[in-house]
Amino acid sequence: QIQPVESGGGSVQAGGSLKLSCAYGGSAYNMGWFRQAPGKEREGVAAIAIGTNTTYYAASVLGRFTVSRDNAEQTLNLQMDRLKPEDTAIYYCAARDSVGFLTLLPQTFNIWGQGTQVTVSS
Repeated sequence: QIQPVESGGGSVQAGGSLKLSCAYGGSAYNMGWFRQAPGKEREGVAAIAIGTNTTYYAASVLGRFTVSRDNAEQTLNLQMDRLKPEDTAIYYCAARDSVGFLTLLPQTFNIWGQGTQVTVSS
């Protein structure tokens, strides 16, 4: 099974920007970005329906993060602007290879990358 591979994580000061990329050449109806901070459950950040480019964002990142899919490069991107310390987490890329509603629920995605660390300092 092809797995997504994330890149672009790192450390940045509050107010700064980072761009995450996820290389994935497998089948997908929906793709998304999720994050997990220490001691917290994994949560959905942004998702996109591959066929329609419909997007869905968590309230905490709406207006600051932008998810996009480059079909030619087979990458999923997450542009993160105006970062806050509470955005610090491991960020995961995921895909769903069956038809289904677009959600931010981790259990609705079945193919996962290994994650990349994002640290935002105040």
